[in-house]
This record gives sequence, C-alpha cells and structure tokens, in this order.
Amino acid sequence: MAAHQWDTVVAQMMTPGVVQIPGDVSVAEAASLMERERTPCLLVKDTESSYGLMTPTDIVRKVVAQGLEPDDIEVRTIMTQPVQFIEYDRLIDEASSLMMASGSPILIVTKEELPVGVLTVRDLIRSPHRWSVRIPATIRMLEESTPRQETSVTIIQLSHIGAVIESELSLLAGTPVTIHFSLPDLPTPFTVRGTVVAQQLREPDSLNMVSPPLSVIEIQFSSLSSSGQSAIKAWVLRSAREPSE
Repeated sequence: MAAHQWDTVVAQMMTPGVVQIPGDVSVAEAASLMERERTPCLLVKDTESSYGLMTPTDIVRKVVAQGLEPDDIEVRTIMTQPVQFIEYDRLIDEASSLMMASGSPILIVTKEELPVGVLTVRDLIRSPHRWSVRIPATIRMLEESTPRQETSVTIIQLSHIGAVIESELSLLAGTPVTIHFSLPDLPTPFTVRGTVVAQQLREPDSLNMVSPPLSVIEIQFSSLSSSGQSAIKAWVLRSAREPSE
C-alpha cells in the first residue's frame, strides 16, 4: 500500500533551495528577486540571530494597501516574524502540526541547521495524495471592512490543515475567514477559522459562458481542535481507501 501524505518526510515535499537577503534591501528589489527566482518567499537575515520572511502577501498588505513606495521601504520593516524552521527528515504530520500551532503558512526547511528548502501550506493542501470531492460549505469574511454575511461555496479538496474551495468570491491572500461544512457519515458539523493562502481564477467553461467566473481559493485552517483534526484526517484516510464510483 502506498504511503499517505503524513507518512512522508518534509524533504520529499519541500521546494529545494532558499533565497536569502539582508534586511536593508528595498521591497522593490526583493519583489523583483522573488519573481525572478520563482520562490514563494525570501528568507531575510537581518542580524546574525534575527530572521524574517518576506512574501507577496506582506508586499500587498503592508506596502501596496498602505499606499507606500516599495523603493523607499526596507524589507526588515515589513518582514514576518518569527520564522518557523523544521528539519528535512521530520514527518509531514509534524510540519502540518507546526503550521497549525504557529499559524504560519511557510516553513523553512533545514539540514543540520542550514536552510535547504521551503515547505508551504499549499504544498500540503495540493499534495499528490488527493482526490476530487464536492462538499457544500459556507464561508464568512472576518475583516471589519467587509460585510459579515455567509456565502455558499464548494470544497473541492480537503485535509486536516486546510481546504481548497470553489467560489464566485474574490479574496486576497491573508484574508481571515470562517468556513462551515459537514462531512458525510460524521454527525457534528465543523466551523473553522482560517486564512486565505492564495486564489486563482478558473478558466470559464466554453459550453457555459453565461455563468460567472469561479475562483479557486486555498485556505489554511487556524482554529481546528485536535479532535477536529483527527476526525478530518480519519475521514480523509477512509475516503482515500474507498474505490471511486
């Protein structure tokens, strides 16, 4: 029987290589480097013992949304701290637990304390060990500037650390949300806080151009209890073993 996602080790799912920069680099320079290297983040070494991460979300929410000039801002002023590190030979289950406990969507992978790779929550949610599901759910945005109304969505991928949903909504990375759903054969519904990790627009169906475009939105859970994690993990394992119809 093939190993499941959480039986593998971090090295098998990480993106090799870490791009490291000093803290006094401008946000504009760092953004160009991130795009050129096609990396999900930059590791900022501000001092010998002080590290931070810079991600596209940091740029959008802390620079662009504030009307600041990226050429005038040093990355040390917007970097996210603390950085979460994990050794390359640890189990993926430990990585997902660390992400859940810290709320960080990115782990820097080390080998003998030297950075060797990056593991993101997207790597875990969109792992090869998945299958198509269609679970009705509702989602509510938690930011003060947005209406607190629930919107119907569809979960198309699910794990104990996050979900991928299909929706007419457009949500920026970093948006806090609450998602409510029930799983077949489980009596208790789930209401989970989470954070939007990424969004992409799905190509419209050429046979049904009248329908509004749908977004595929990836959400990292942040408030799921240990019992809730175990229940979802068990449901995922059971569903993965069942033959598809």
